[in-house]
Amino acid sequence: MPESLNDFIKAKALGIPTLHPDEKRAFLGNFKERVAMAVTIRQLHDPRIADLLDSVLTRYPGYRVYLNGLMMPDMIDYYLKQALAHDYPFTIMAQPGMRVKKGPHAADFGWVLAHPTEKITRPILI
Repeated sequence: MPESLNDFIKAKALGIPTLHPDEKRAFLGNFKERVAMAVTIRQLHDPRIADLLDSVLTRYPGYRVYLNGLMMPDMIDYYLKQALAHDYPFTIMAQPGMRVKKGPHAADFGWVLAHPTEKITRPILI
C-alpha cells in the first residue's frame, strides 16, 4: 500500500507521466513513429508546397492532418480548407506547452500528417 500511495502523491504533485513529451510537442501531439510527413512553418510559406500537399493527400488516405494552432489564422484557414476538400480528418493543436504569448518559430512544425493509431512503415519524404 505505501508504494501505491507514494505513486498517487507523485502523480498529483508532478502530473501524470507521459511517454516522450518533447517528441509529442514537436510533432503536434503525435509520436514520431506515427508521422508520415511533417512540414515546418517556414516550408508552408512556399507557394509550391500547397500543390505537393494536395498530391500527398490524394495518395495517402486513412491518415489525419494536424495543424499548429499558433500559426497565422489565414494560414490555418488555407490548410484547413485543403484538408476539408480531400475529406481528411484534421485537428488544430494548441497544446498546453504551446500556449505562450510569442508566436511559433519558423522551424516548428505547422502541418503534420500522421496515422492516429498505427506505426508508419514508410514515411513520405520531400
